[in-house]
Order: sequence, then C-alpha cells, then structure tokens
Amino acid sequence: MKAGFYPRLAFDGIRKNKRMYLPYILTCIGMVAMHYIIVFLQYGEAISYLPGAETVRTMIGMGNGVVAVFACIFLFYTNSFLIRRRKKEFGLYNILGMGKMNIARVLFWEAFIIALLSLGIGLGCGIALSKIAELGLINIMKGEVNYTLSLSVAAIKSTVTLFAVIFLLIFLNSLRQIRFSSAVSLLRSENIGEKPPKGNWFVGTLGVIILAVAYYMAIIIKDPLSAIAVFFAAVIMVIVATYLIMISGSVLFCRVLQKRKSYYYKPNHFVSVSSMAYRMKRNGAGLASICILATMVLVMISSTTSLYFGGEDSINSRYPREINLDFTMKNTDGFADENTLAIYEDVLSIAKKYGVTPENSYYYRSAAIAGLLEGNTVETDVTKLNSFSIDTYSSVYQFYFIPLADYNVIMGANETLADGEALIYVYRGDYKGDTIAFNGGNTFKIKKQLDDFVGSGETAMMVSPSMAIVVPDLEQSVQGLDKLADYNGDRMVQLKWTYNFDTGIKPEKQVTLYRELFYRFAEDRVQDNYGVKGVSFESRERNRADFYGLFGGLFYLGIILSIVFIFAAVLIIYYKQISEGYEDQSRFEIMQKVGMTKREIRKSINSQLLTVFFLPLIFAAMHLAFAFPIIRRLLLLFNLNNVMLFAAATVISVLAFALFYTLVYRITSNAYYNIVSGAKDDGR
Repeated sequence: MKAGFYPRLAFDGIRKNKRMYLPYILTCIGMVAMHYIIVFLQYGEAISYLPGAETVRTMIGMGNGVVAVFACIFLFYTNSFLIRRRKKEFGLYNILGMGKMNIARVLFWEAFIIALLSLGIGLGCGIALSKIAELGLINIMKGEVNYTLSLSVAAIKSTVTLFAVIFLLIFLNSLRQIRFSSAVSLLRSENIGEKPPKGNWFVGTLGVIILAVAYYMAIIIKDPLSAIAVFFAAVIMVIVATYLIMISGSVLFCRVLQKRKSYYYKPNHFVSVSSMAYRMKRNGAGLASICILATMVLVMISSTTSLYFGGEDSINSRYPREINLDFTMKNTDGFADENTLAIYEDVLSIAKKYGVTPENSYYYRSAAIAGLLEGNTVETDVTKLNSFSIDTYSSVYQFYFIPLADYNVIMGANETLADGEALIYVYRGDYKGDTIAFNGGNTFKIKKQLDDFVGSGETAMMVSPSMAIVVPDLEQSVQGLDKLADYNGDRMVQLKWTYNFDTGIKPEKQVTLYRELFYRFAEDRVQDNYGVKGVSFESRERNRADFYGLFGGLFYLGIILSIVFIFAAVLIIYYKQISEGYEDQSRFEIMQKVGMTKREIRKSINSQLLTVFFLPLIFAAMHLAFAFPIIRRLLLLFNLNNVMLFAAATVISVLAFALFYTLVYRITSNAYYNIVSGAKDDGR
C-alpha cells in the first residue's frame, strides 16, 4: 500500500464521523488545557510571594490529582461511544479483506491524530488562558496583580506525559475490543438490543433502601466529627443507590407507563416509551452518571462559595479579638492577682506605644483537661483516652473549668453557685445529663446550661467538641485532676490566663504590636517573673492571609473541578442523545412511512426527553437537600456557622445549574431530532 494510506484513512474516518469525534476532541482539548493550568498555578512563581501560598498550592495539588484520575476514567468512558459507533465500519473493512493488523494501524493513526490535536491545541489554549486563571486566583487571594506572561516547562512536561499515557491506554483498549470481536459481531454491534435487568423490583427496592439509609445518616448527624466519618460512607451509598434506582427504577417506570393505556396509546407517547423500555439499562446508567456529576458540581460550588464569602465570619470565630493572648501557668500560684495584674499592665504599656487602648477586651482564668465523655462520667485515664476508635472520637471533649467570678465579669451576669454546682456551655456537642463526674476528680450538679459564652480561638481550632464548666472555686474544682500526668510525665491539667482585645488600629500596626508582645513574653526570664510556663499569642490580621489562602484555594478548586465535571456531564448528555438518535433513526423512518408527521415526531421526542432528561436534575437537587445538614456540620469545622449564607449559596447554585441544564437540553434535543427525523445527514 502507498505511504500515507493509513493516516489518510484514519483522518477520513474522523472527518466523516465529525458529529461523534468533534465533541470528544474538544473535551480532550479542554482536559489538556485544564490540567496545564492547574499545574501551572501549582508551581507558578506569581503566587509564591503571596501570604497563604503554600496552603493554596496544597489545595491545587489535590485538585490536580482529582483531575488526572477523572480525565483518565472519563475519556475511557466517552471513547467507548466512539468505538461502538465505529465497530460496524471496522467490521465492513474486515469483510472486504482488511485484517485485524490493518485495522489496528488505522486505530493507531486515529489515536495519534486525536492526541496530536488535543495536546497541541490544548496546550496552546492552556498557555493562553493560564494568565487569566492566575489573575483570577491572585484576585481571590487579594494579592498584587502581575501582568507578566510566563510559560511553565514543568506543566508542559507533566501534561504531555499524563495524556500520552491516557491516549496510549485508550488505544490499547480499542485494540482489545477489535481483536476479540468477529467481523459479524462488529457489523451487528449497533443492532444488539439492551435487555432490561432482571430482578427489577428487588434491585430497585434495594436502591431505595440504601438511599433512605444514606439520607437518614446525613440528617441525624449532630456534630462535625461524626460528619467526617459518615460523609464518605454516605457518598458511596448515594452513588450506588442512584445507579440501582436509575437502572432498575427506570425500567419499572416504563412498565408502569405502558400499563396506563390512556397515556401509552398516544402517538407521541407510544414510540417514546417503547424506545426507552428497549434500551433503559444503558440509558439508566447514563442518567445516573449525569446525576452524580450534577450533585458533585452543586455540592462543591455551594460549599466552597459559602466558605469564601463567609470567610470573615470564620476568621472572627477562630480569632475572637484582633489580639489573642494565652499564658500557661506553672501552677495555680500563677493566678495570683499580683501576677495577672503585672501581665495586664505590661501588655497595656506595650499597647500604649502604638496608641492603643484595648477595646472589647476580656480576660479570665481556666483549667483545661481532655476527657472521654461516657454518659455523665468523664474518663481521664490517659491509657483509655488513647484507645478510642473513630466512631467514639466525638465523645472526646476538651473541658475548661472557669471560676464563677470571672464568668460574671465577662458576661455581665450575676449568677450564683453553691458548692458542688456548676454551669456548663457545650460547643460542637450535646449534653443532656443533670450531673457530670470526673474520674479521679469531683462530681458537679449542673444548675443550668448556658446559651452563650465568649469565643475561644483554641476551641474554634479544635475538631473535637468542648465544654466550659463554670465553678465556684477553680483550685478546689480541679483537685485530684491536677495530679494526673500524661505519658511524658507532664501534668494533664493546663492552667491558663487568657486576655483578648481589639486595637482599633491599622492592620499592619496590629501585626507589629503582636510581634512585640510575643517577643516580650517569649523570653524565659520574663516568664519566670510572672510564673508563666509558656505563651500562645495570635493575631487576626497576621493569619488572615492564610485563611483566605485556604478558602480562596478551596473556592478556586471548586470552580475548576466544577468546570471539569460540567464538561463531563455535557458530553455524556450529548453522546447519550446522539447514540440513541442513531438507534431510533430506523424506527422513526418506519413511523414516517406509515403516516407519522414531523410535528408528531417532535412531540414524541419532547415526550421522551422530558420524561427522563430532567430526572438527574431532580435527583441531584434531592441529594443536595438531604446532604444539606451534613455539609453544614462539615462547614463548622471551618468555623462557618452562617446557615443563611450556605442556604442562599445552595439555592443560587441549583437555579443556575438548572438554567444551564435546560440550555443543554435544548441543544442536544435538537441534535437528536435532526438525526431521527432525517432533517440532516447522519453526521458523516
């Protein structure tokens, strides 16, 4: 054969099947461009000098791994549509005398041409759009914009390597399908009917039960720690249940419609329901895939948007005041008035150098200890504390004993307590008992549960729940507990004096004040003067950049992954419509010959598409609604408790996605109509 015969044959195959290949190539180009941009952002120098850059790099690195794995799986999935469509053509080649090795050469050149186009155009688009993506990320991180265009050799190498491997694996998979198929089976590949799955009622009922259990798990979750353990299990259950319901339930749905004579025996319903019942197994799997992708998009966009735009709420929860000072005392003698007053006056003297008179300030003493809450008893044995499992982790509390006098001053209250009584405030947990007993310590009768207490950066930072216990006398309340030690021999009870205040000065001066306070009290000699064992100082402004780096990175990652998943959903929808259009083409041709008009065809198509097309959107919205409680609990781990913001972000995300989904429906339904009605050629 002449040189160039196989490349020309491969190119003609792609050109004549452009309706099938063009969306696939465009998706490959999009995936290549997206991967280059992600790697470019991960290793780019533009964000290196921004505060919180390392956090963002970590977030984007996670996204890079997700996109790489998803690109491999998804391109395999979409390539199966192409091979199924081309098998008849390859079978014809085989009958006309072309051997499997010759067909393999055609497949090689097709894969090579697609890879060359995808990598060439994709990298070009990625390089062109990388600066826009970089500017968007810097803007989200509130950094200084640099308009210098740069090229990442590392990103190019990474992208070429990844997609070369993916295209090679796709080529080998195509060879496998052709190698083990006879010429006759290749010719008949498009005419092989789909049999409805057996045991529809059992499988469908099982799917409903699994979905109900997953929904129940999501609703009953009360604390963020349990939400972490349950979330991933619930996600897997929802995915499995969605596939079972969409596949088996859709078959049952068609059978129900067929039994309704008033609905079924109408021209626009008869053909559509018959067609759906014929191929519903594959149709249901496609609908389930669209539903899962839509749910992923809605969850990511709503949650990351809430985190980013609720960033200030999270920062204020994590850092109750602009300057937050914790002094760990060596013993209870450090709580003596002369010590705390000396620290207080020293802090004021440094603050005055910056023209600061502390505002919204509060200070209090506390004794903290970790314990495993079992009923109304707190286990403080260090060996038992380290032997809990993940499902009991939410029972590990951090307890803070606070003297009543300090509580009344902070909260402007006038509470009274008798010996053995206590007030409690539970954060990220739930406690119903009337008493609380500490193993190795005292037992307290709970007089009242408090509705509010001042914020603590330490409790906001911890994943585990906490409980503030207001007691009449601090030293007497921790008797017994103060003798407990951990594995290193250090005392388990931590004695702290906390002083938090606002400054009212500019952010950069706040950071300077924080640094001077830290250097002043970090010296061992100074600590000895006050009976201090250690210090933990935090500045809201100093750490603001890290917060926006984390939330901005998550928000940007959510946008990137949502774009990738939307690409996938659109392509699945498109191929679903195109492949089903070719399958239905002969049926509608027969119907036209017996008198069915194009208008009736359009009505039948609309009936068919509307019957199943919006099922994924409805299911995705339902999944999101039931996932709302568990996602809200997970957002608490980021100190976001703004329910209205999350609810608004969720509603807007659903409405925007529904609008986009409807637009895709209109476009793809026209493509389906053009195929089955003969309005255009067969795409060749």
